[in-house]
Amino acid sequence: TSRQSPGTYPWRLNITATVFWVGEEPTERNPVANHKSSWDSAWRENFGGFDNPDPVCRTMDFRPKTFIPRQNPFYVALPYNDVSKGEHKAEASRVIPWFRREYTGKGQSVCKGRWVQIVYNKRSCFAQWEDCGPFTTEDWPYVFGNKPPVNTQNKGAGIDISPAVRDYLGITGGTALVHWRFVEFYRIPRGPWSKYGDNNPFVNSGLGAGKKSLQSREDRLRRQQEAIQRELLKDPAKLRRELQG
Repeated sequence: TSRQSPGTYPWRLNITATVFWVGEEPTERNPVANHKSSWDSAWRENFGGFDNPDPVCRTMDFRPKTFIPRQNPFYVALPYNDVSKGEHKAEASRVIPWFRREYTGKGQSVCKGRWVQIVYNKRSCFAQWEDCGPFTTEDWPYVFGNKPPVNTQNKGAGIDISPAVRDYLGITGGTALVHWRFVEFYRIPRGPWSKYGDNNPFVNSGLGAGKKSLQSREDRLRRQQEAIQRELLKDPAKLRRELQG
């Protein structure tokens, strides 16, 4: 990990990424079918179809050719699920940095839909956390701490990326070493990741995570302005100079 700037979280450096996709059938590399996710029992249906990873079956704006996805095609999986059997896990409120801010109710994930920045070969991409893996859903010391992934399969993979993320970053093999970190929504620039999906705050402004992040930013700016005004009121001469300027 490394130091962070406001609205971001520490980097996880040199992490092996593997590619997965909505609708993927079980394989030796990925033993679980991706017709559903850890948080969505009808993931393929809600996404809109099979997110075909074949590059010839994808458009220039990084989506499948055969349909317009109903969810953001820029998605990832990380090896932790904050919910089990309808309850938040015991450590969730303690280890997830944004837990208390984003909590909406018993058993409602505060991880699903969170934004991640992925860097490969000096190119940067943004995506939403929509599934859990690879291979485990318990590795919070890596996802939120400073430990390496506990998984040892697929070269110790610590993040799964979608075909859209793969193609935007220019990854051509089945695995790649990437850097990734969590990023608050208000820090994310527009790009191909802001175009599609009812789960995407760029498209659906009423979503909790994006809405709360924007409100937090507005509250912070308002507090800064109020602090400046209080300081100016303490010094009438400075206030006159500011008004005249």
